[in-house]
Amino acid sequence: MYDREVEELQKIIDDSTRIVFFGGAGVSTESGIPDFRSADGIYHQKYKYSPEQVVSHSFFLKYPEVFYEFYKDKMMCLGARPNPAHMKLAQLEKAGRLTAVVTQNIDGLHQAAGSKTVYELHGSIHRNYCMKCGKFYDARYVKEFQGAPLCECGGLIKPDVVLYEEGLNQGVIQGAVEAISGADTLIIGGTSLFVYPAAGFIDYFRGRHLAVINKSATAKTVRAELSIAAPIGEILGRIKVR
Repeated sequence: MYDREVEELQKIIDDSTRIVFFGGAGVSTESGIPDFRSADGIYHQKYKYSPEQVVSHSFFLKYPEVFYEFYKDKMMCLGARPNPAHMKLAQLEKAGRLTAVVTQNIDGLHQAAGSKTVYELHGSIHRNYCMKCGKFYDARYVKEFQGAPLCECGGLIKPDVVLYEEGLNQGVIQGAVEAISGADTLIIGGTSLFVYPAAGFIDYFRGRHLAVINKSATAKTVRAELSIAAPIGEILGRIKVR
């Protein structure tokens, strides 16, 4: 199954030396991390507050205990491990074919797989800082703290993730745009291209090959040379790095 599509993708990769991968939640679902917008995703589950409310900056400041109850339960999957998609992208980078990963995910699995150049548009659960003194705390400290995590100075700890009402990091934006602009191939995977401004980044691509690997149709129309409606780990796992 998907033999023809994998063969076409292999040809594109073999013809490329500056691949950039742009990915979303679908990259990590095969690692057991729930996505947000699929039929059984977090946004379709029932909570007292909507996920959009809970993961907003104003809600975090007003109700940190409620925020962290949701955040720890649904967004901090510390037991997750990289799947074949993460591993193959790291191998492509090591082989000199892939120049960067641009991800909307906050789970850190690309780095865990060995990827070095990763632009995390929405931050990472693995970086957490005291809002009072700036001291760093890792994800394990936050996850195991009872209630909203506090610094030893008494300040509230905030995860370095981009909440609703917050802007993206300008340095990360610049790096991602430069990587996409300089790519000869862009592979879009595991994302509906629903979330802006992140989805608009692909407009900077001017290279030769554009491929999309996503189980469902993308919200943003792209002129893809190749489109594969399948789990991304299943497809990338079959690619040969040479």
